[in-house]
Amino acid sequence: MDALLTDAVKALLTDQCTPAVVRAIEAGQSRAALWKALEASGFADALVPESEGGAGLALADVYPVLELCGSFAVPLPLGETLLARGLLAHAGVSAPKGSVVFGTGQLSSDGRLKCAQVRCGTQADWVLVSCGGLCRLLSAAEAHLEMAGFCLDAQMSWPQTVWDVAQAVPGAHDLVSLQAALYAAQLAGALMTVFSRTLQYANDRQQFGKPIGKFQAIQHQLSVMSEHAFAARMAAQLGLSAAGQVPDRLRVAMAKARTSEAALEVAGLSHAIHGAIGFTREFDLQLFTRRLHAWRQAAGSESYWHDVLGQALLDSTDPLSLDQIRTLTDTVVCFLIKKPHERFSPDHP
Repeated sequence: MDALLTDAVKALLTDQCTPAVVRAIEAGQSRAALWKALEASGFADALVPESEGGAGLALADVYPVLELCGSFAVPLPLGETLLARGLLAHAGVSAPKGSVVFGTGQLSSDGRLKCAQVRCGTQADWVLVSCGGLCRLLSAAEAHLEMAGFCLDAQMSWPQTVWDVAQAVPGAHDLVSLQAALYAAQLAGALMTVFSRTLQYANDRQQFGKPIGKFQAIQHQLSVMSEHAFAARMAAQLGLSAAGQVPDRLRVAMAKARTSEAALEVAGLSHAIHGAIGFTREFDLQLFTRRLHAWRQAAGSESYWHDVLGQALLDSTDPLSLDQIRTLTDTVVCFLIKKPHERFSPDHP
């Protein structure tokens, strides 16, 4: 299943989501053609039960789709829509047509519901908003948008009256953990792409009569990039290794912490190896490294999720032991290093 799904998604994105298409959508051109192709593929309904027209896959099964969204820098919320439709279907709510993104909202004193930063908000048809323990589906067309952070993101707000009458999603849903699992997978994909592109560049770029990849200093940097990229992929897979539709929060914490940590290192090393050309808009590298920095902060940075893991250990009533740490992190011992000046929370990136 993994190989078939991976090949199918890769073939679609290779054909439909080229760097030229990514640039065009980022520049404000129409997303209709790409979204039509993604919708027609059926991947957005992968988690929807077969009885409702979906594929009925488990959360762990869709990892290849989410990773490839990062590998190809998909400028539309395919991953968000896939997860949102699965959540809605299992909550007994009919998913609307179009793309869905996630938002964390707060009711303000001026009578509006505000979401500080909605990832891919400018490209969404619907927003699944969590506020005050409730989860409701709001139309993006009714929102007031302001650009925020990454070029596709937006600050969004609605009149409180819209929130009050919006369709509620039954049950308690941890949207932050779901988003973190998504961004961990997309980070893993972008990390692999940045590493492979940097490796290719190092083998092609000639200096002093030989490829720069032959120099020991560059080889060391590539080796560090490789370690981070493959470790991040393993962590991201663990974050989605749930039997049902809801990821385990501690697995997600480890996955998002590891992938966010890797994003800083790999982005920095890739630009160091590429030199000045890597910073130019015309060069494709920036399409991926900008996403590394944006997704690193999305749904909480490594500092936030390190705190989640550490707090879980401190809150335990049992004596701390190696067995307990293994239970919390699935055999991965995390060394928690807190950097207060780099702290980002899901609500305030």
